[in-house]
Amino acid sequence: MRYRVMNLTRNTLLADQASRADSFMQRFKGLMGVTDLPMGHGLHIAPCTSIHTFFMKIPIDAIFLDASQQIVDICHAMPPWKVSRVYFGAKSVLELPAGTAAASKTEAGDRLSFEVQPS
Repeated sequence: MRYRVMNLTRNTLLADQASRADSFMQRFKGLMGVTDLPMGHGLHIAPCTSIHTFFMKIPIDAIFLDASQQIVDICHAMPPWKVSRVYFGAKSVLELPAGTAAASKTEAGDRLSFEVQPS
C-alpha cells in the first residue's frame, strides 16, 4: 500500500510514494540496504520513538510524529551508522530522502496527513 504524505501546515507534498512499516520485521528492516531513495518516496514506521541508520547506505531525513501526526522533531540528513535520541512524545517516524524537510520548509509543530493512494 502506498501513501501520499502532505504537510498540512505548509500545504506541501512530502511524498507521493511512501510505504508503511508496521510489523516487527518491516520496522526492523526499514531502509537497510537501500542504495537510492528517490524524491517522493519514503517510509512511515509505526510504532517508533527512535531509529538507527546501521547498515544504511544513504542519509535520510527522519521526521518524528506524535499520535495526531504533528511533528515532534526532525533529524535532518541523518547519515548512516547513527542513532537518534529517543522521542518519548513520538508514536511514529517518517523517513524521507535527505533534504526533503529543508526544501519543503517542514518544521517541528507542523501537522502531516497520510492518504492511501489507489493501487
